[in-house]
Amino acid sequence: MVPLQMDNERLLYILRDTVLAEVRSDQPDLSMRQLAVVLVVYQTEEPQTVRGLAASLNIQKPAVTRALDCLEEIDLARRKVDPRDRRSIIVERTGTGDAMLKRLQDAMAEAEIHCIDVPERQRSIA
Repeated sequence: MVPLQMDNERLLYILRDTVLAEVRSDQPDLSMRQLAVVLVVYQTEEPQTVRGLAASLNIQKPAVTRALDCLEEIDLARRKVDPRDRRSIIVERTGTGDAMLKRLQDAMAEAEIHCIDVPERQRSIA
């Protein structure tokens, strides 16, 4: 069995390389909050509402609204009125967001491959 510390270091290595790949791309930078909203919206089967996102992320609705304002500007999410309850706003996925998620998945897979090839000691200083 792999020691927990080594597994945690491996995960951080993968995260670091994934973030570096995204930073080096020509795509807009996202805050951690914006990324969290994107991940919840794209990795959850049921439609997400602003209220539901706030509860899921344990943040206030205005913070979700600000994140969505930015995400809409760069076409990573879209808001629409829920036809079943016009007081509720549903957050929809976009093609641009689908492409971003695919890019992140590819970067993580690439980082994981390199992580396997990098000896333990080098990972912590790479």
